[in-house]
Amino acid sequence: MKVPENLIPWLVRVTGRNKVFLTQEAAKAHAEKVARQPRPFGPPARLRGVDVSMTVREGWPVYTVVPSGARPSGCVVFVHGGGWVNEIVRQHWKLIAQIAIESRTTVVVPIYPLIPVGTAATVVAETVDIALESRERYGDVRLAGDSAGGQISLSAAQVLRDSHGVTLSRTVLISPAADLTWSNPRIPGVQPDDPWLAVPGGHYLSSVWRGDLELTNPLVSPLFGDLAGLGPVVIFSGTRDILNPDASLLASNLKEAGVEVEYHEQPGGLHDYPLLPTASGERARRLITSALAAPPAD
Repeated sequence: MKVPENLIPWLVRVTGRNKVFLTQEAAKAHAEKVARQPRPFGPPARLRGVDVSMTVREGWPVYTVVPSGARPSGCVVFVHGGGWVNEIVRQHWKLIAQIAIESRTTVVVPIYPLIPVGTAATVVAETVDIALESRERYGDVRLAGDSAGGQISLSAAQVLRDSHGVTLSRTVLISPAADLTWSNPRIPGVQPDDPWLAVPGGHYLSSVWRGDLELTNPLVSPLFGDLAGLGPVVIFSGTRDILNPDASLLASNLKEAGVEVEYHEQPGGLHDYPLLPTASGERARRLITSALAAPPAD
C-alpha cells in the first residue's frame, strides 16, 4: 500500500522519529538507552522470495540473502543506516529482499556495532574485509548503503581502491551522510523544511562515531577523501533532507574527479525517501535494483 507523499512529514513528527535529532541532549539520551537496551536486528519472519542464512564474523552477525530458486550472480554488501545509533529495521530488510530478487544477486548484510562500541575506523575496516571476502566467494561485489550506511559504504570504497587496488563496479548511496562536519552553508536553508533530521543531534552522534579521528578524515567524512578512480556511483537524495546539500556537492565533486556518477534528486523528498512506502520511493527502488544488477561476465 502506497502512502500519500504529503502525509509522510506528519507521520514522522507524530511518531516522534525526529526527537532524537532535535537536541544534543536528546541524541545522547537515545544513544545511552539503545546501549542499555539493544534493539532486535534480525529479518522479519516473512521475508518473501528469498532464503536467509547467518554467520558470525569477528563478533558481527552477517546475514546472507539470496533469491529463492534462482542462481544469483555476484554480490551486494548492503550497509544499513540509522545514524550510527539505530539498528537495521523492516524497511531495510524489504529493500534487501527486493535487491536480491530483482537484481538476481546475493546480498550480504553486516550487522555492525553501533556507537559507542562501534566507531568509524573499526567499522569501515571490517566492512572492507567483508567486501573482500565476498568478492573472493561470489565474484563481482558492489556496495550499497543508506544514510549512515552510505557514509560507511563510500569510505569503504575509498579504502578498497587505495589499500587493495579494488575498483567497485557500482556503489549505490541512499541519502548518504557524506560530511560529518555539518558545515555546508546550504544546510541552514534546508533545515526548516526537514521534518526528520536536525543538526544538533547529528553533531552529537558524529562526535561519538568519529572516535579518535578528525571529522574531516575520509573514514568519517568521505566527501573529504580522494574521489578520483572510484567506480561508478549512484546517489539518491531528497530536497527536504539536510544531507541533501552534501549529496549534491558529492555528485558534483565525483563528476569533476572523472567518476561516472548518476544523481537522482527527488523534489520534496525526505531523508531515505527510497525506503518509504510512497510512489517516489517505489520508483527509486526500481532504479536501485537495476543499478545493483551484476555486470555481465567477461
